Amino acid sequence: MTTDFSRARALFDLPDGVIYLDGNSLGPLPRGVAERLARTVTDEWGQMLITGWNRAGWMDLPRRVGDRIARLIGAEAGHVVMGDTLSIKVYQALASALELAPGRRVILSDTGNFPSDLYMAEGLCKTLGPDYRLVTVAPHEVEGAIDDSVAVLMLTEVDYRTGRRHDLTALTAKAHAAGALAIWDLAHSAGATDVHVAEGGADFAVGCSYKYLNSGPGGPAFIYVAPRHADTARPALSGWLGHEAPFAFDIDYRPGQGIERMRVGTPPVLQLVALDAALDVWDGVEIADLRARSLELTDAFIAAVEAGCPDLELATPRGHAERGSQVSFRHPEGYAIMQALIARGVIGDFRAPDIIRFGITPLFIGHDDIVQAAAILTEILRGRAWDRPEYKTRAKVT
Repeated sequence: MTTDFSRARALFDLPDGVIYLDGNSLGPLPRGVAERLARTVTDEWGQMLITGWNRAGWMDLPRRVGDRIARLIGAEAGHVVMGDTLSIKVYQALASALELAPGRRVILSDTGNFPSDLYMAEGLCKTLGPDYRLVTVAPHEVEGAIDDSVAVLMLTEVDYRTGRRHDLTALTAKAHAAGALAIWDLAHSAGATDVHVAEGGADFAVGCSYKYLNSGPGGPAFIYVAPRHADTARPALSGWLGHEAPFAFDIDYRPGQGIERMRVGTPPVLQLVALDAALDVWDGVEIADLRARSLELTDAFIAAVEAGCPDLELATPRGHAERGSQVSFRHPEGYAIMQALIARGVIGDFRAPDIIRFGITPLFIGHDDIVQAAAILTEILRGRAWDRPEYKTRAKVT
């Protein structure tokens, strides 16, 4: 292992007295982000004004930052672009993929997919007409459900509730053998696991940047289009900056070259700058080392919690190949347990109906954090410290 994880941890601004196990929902603040944002606001926006689009390179940020993410997801350079939200990128990928599969009308997904992805698919089907439909099966039933009726397989690689990981390469190959295309949502994979979209044959991939990539609340999303589709996939959202020549101001749309056609609106410059600075923590980090450390830490956490908390039911697969970089347990009082944990300085989160979820992020989480968090969870369960009214009142965000 060549990655120095102690160096990576020192690059984060983490509050004292907190064990942060929720980087799979919102990554913490890397130390370089605030200074970079301040410089962008004062020196670029403040002094350059609109000339910053050229002088500061703002217009090129979506592609330049996209190339930095490409390394983390195993994509070819020049085939990832940033912008908009993950839901928008799901819609773009799905609409383009359906057009590339003429004569087919079925989108296949699973019940563990993030609801927003399914909502976007349902909405698109209603727009396209009654012949289009979304079919969902249990995660372990996906492979058997792929047949020649399927136009697009749309999956999130790592289940946001349980941390179960699909086999991207095998399922993509099965989809292709059936004549379907494959779209992968990497929201819980990018920056967490060893992703290989090019080697695995993915047609499209999408993901957000505010989880393991630490871009900050509401950070921009990314989309990957495989080279074989780059100049043929029609962008369903034909936005100004996806035009071949935006500043020609033609009244008719002509898609840009390659991944440029997947741009839509004006780049969110401040968010992209924050992400660009956050990605500096990945310099010197080998993805293989990250994955190995993640498995060590998740194994240790599972063992410690199961030893001390027999009332919790493990929801995350034990097998390494089937596990992302999170650990989830089930308990009927999961929400209250998580609130009691947060009150003790261990921050994870809750997912309905009964999941307490812990993101294990090796860039800033170490073995001591794992041991201490498991010990505090054990104390809370054994002493029923969660059984208090204030821990059972649901907040808007869980």
